[in-house]
Amino acid sequence: MEKVWTVGELTRSVKENLEEAFPAVWVEGEISNFKLYPSGHRYFSLKDEEALLRCTIWRSAGQYLNFEPEDGIKVHAFGNLTVYEKQGQYQLNVLKLLPIGRGELEIAFQKLKERLFKEGLFDEAHKKPIPEFPQNIGLVTSPTGAAIQDMLKVLQRRFPPADLYLYPARVQGEGAKEEIADGVRAFNEWGGVDVIILGRGGGSLEDLWAFNEEEVARAIYASRIPVVSAVGHEIDITIADFVSDMRAPTPSAAAEMVVPDKAELDGLIKDRRQRIAGLFAHQLAQAQTRLDAVLGSYGLKRPVDLVNQKSQFLDEMSRRTQLALENQLGKMRLELKSAADRLATLSPQSALARGYSIVRRQTDKKVVREYKDVKAGESVDLIFSKGKAEAEVTKTSAEGL
Repeated sequence: MEKVWTVGELTRSVKENLEEAFPAVWVEGEISNFKLYPSGHRYFSLKDEEALLRCTIWRSAGQYLNFEPEDGIKVHAFGNLTVYEKQGQYQLNVLKLLPIGRGELEIAFQKLKERLFKEGLFDEAHKKPIPEFPQNIGLVTSPTGAAIQDMLKVLQRRFPPADLYLYPARVQGEGAKEEIADGVRAFNEWGGVDVIILGRGGGSLEDLWAFNEEEVARAIYASRIPVVSAVGHEIDITIADFVSDMRAPTPSAAAEMVVPDKAELDGLIKDRRQRIAGLFAHQLAQAQTRLDAVLGSYGLKRPVDLVNQKSQFLDEMSRRTQLALENQLGKMRLELKSAADRLATLSPQSALARGYSIVRRQTDKKVVREYKDVKAGESVDLIFSKGKAEAEVTKTSAEGL
């Protein structure tokens, strides 16, 4: 009589043979019936016109995903085939998942990341601290995107004293990497900002690719001014995030992290004033207590003189305390005025008010710094303290004033 298998024996045999035959395999298909469980495990099916394959991504493998799978996405899945014995169905344990069309970008991303890491561009020792109270903030982003509006709202709400400077740049597509890198370099050449924020909203890997370009990474690394990267959403990671001095999950979060909350500072100052006033009141109360003790003691030969001396001591201490407070407040006012004067002289608007102007090409809005930046016949904008004018270059020369 031929061998009779139990269901369990047969299933285990199939499992062993299947796992041995397909220890590592790439499969192409469309995701369907995707579910993420509280355990962190992900379950879904891969399908095409001919068949359907059950798939799992265990929590240990899921933490390395660069995107969150969803129904309808076509992917390349890498893993090993096995059999779920309780239901007698074969399935693919997925170890890596790549949306079709992103594979080459993923490879390019990893290669550049590894090379820049080996060069030391991600080293913590190179990262610069973010100023606690930045007075001037440079923004490199699209002037028409949602990111600039989000950052402006937060910055103006939290810390109105800060001056904001925008370098308009494309944040995706052709020319984006050059304009982003130019923005970082331009703020460094000017030197008028305390921190730079690179910002854009979320998008696909392709949309965010400008922030994965080597030119942008090296511009950030070479920056003398601290750079905060705020690209996409929290799950989006770019090369710029690794190189920057600080990474923020969103543009709004970057604004929150860069500036303090003025309302909180005002509350802190009020609290400190109250504590100082309470301390002085406590000291005066202690002195009054000691005076009362002296007045109430026996055997004093000259009680009136002692009372007068203690009263004089209290008056002198009160006078010195008041004088010390006035001196300290005076110094703080002078320091504040000096800082305000220095900031005013550094402001570009101040330079324009003294008769200077900014020359900018009309074609690409780039600032003209020397005669080589323009050619005869080109149209330029002349930006003054108030208003602007359009002009045409008739002749260029290396000769100065």
